[in-house]
Amino acid sequence: MIGPSIVIKGEVTGEEDLLIQGRVEGRINLNGNQVSIGESGEVYADIQAKVIQINGKVTGDINGHEKVIISKSGNVHGNIVAPRVTLEDGAMFKGSIDMDPAVANAGRTTVAAHQPSQASTPQLKASGLDLKSV
Repeated sequence: MIGPSIVIKGEVTGEEDLLIQGRVEGRINLNGNQVSIGESGEVYADIQAKVIQINGKVTGDINGHEKVIISKSGNVHGNIVAPRVTLEDGAMFKGSIDMDPAVANAGRTTVAAHQPSQASTPQLKASGLDLKSV
């Protein structure tokens, strides 16, 4: 736990859950664990963790490998990337949410993979369609 009177500037890493009631500036990287920002917590950092619970103030990008929860007392200015995101009624949020970037990237690959081959082009031209003009 980072208490209310503690200020940390730099990178926070580790292999356990973390509760922040104080102030952190820099970067928080706890990939396999939970990061909770308490109501008195102020974070000016990018956060990477398995689960991120925000009850205080966060300015920075958030990457939750499992989920991100912003409670009614939470205030976030930054982008969120997570497969599940919960914004409770009253939560303040400014930024973007990307709930599954892997699917979006796979979708682009799938579309490119299904482009007509040159072998199919004569068949389409024979039916009155010209792919070059589409």
